[in-house]
Amino acid sequence: MVNAKDSALTYGRGYVYKIQYHVVWCVKYRRKVLIDDVEQSLKKELLATAQSLGVHISAMECMPDHIHLLLDCSPQHYIPTIVKVLKGNSARHLFMFYPSLKDNLWDGHLWNPSYFVATVSEQTSRQIEEYISRQKSR
Repeated sequence: MVNAKDSALTYGRGYVYKIQYHVVWCVKYRRKVLIDDVEQSLKKELLATAQSLGVHISAMECMPDHIHLLLDCSPQHYIPTIVKVLKGNSARHLFMFYPSLKDNLWDGHLWNPSYFVATVSEQTSRQIEEYISRQKSR
């Protein structure tokens, strides 16, 4: 598949698409642990995991107790699986490199089991990107 630089569309064999999701999930008990090195490590791990899944993260921002992502996917991707893998891999990575995180989380789970997801249209894509980028300044 080739991503056309002049348009926001992606061209596959026999189809053209642009599928984006705004995804948000929270730290268990809304603990404020996504700060400093933990935040940077989380972002790197999410980018690496997304790349291995064939998903592109267009925008990402962490707040101390939750994270916002804007994901570009292909029609073959199944969003619950993507979120499950992103949350699972990132939790495993962070617990491995920052074992003290478990001290703030009583049962050893980093993420709340639920998440928010919304489809993003071409008209709202720029608005969502700006919203995500402004999260730190709120």
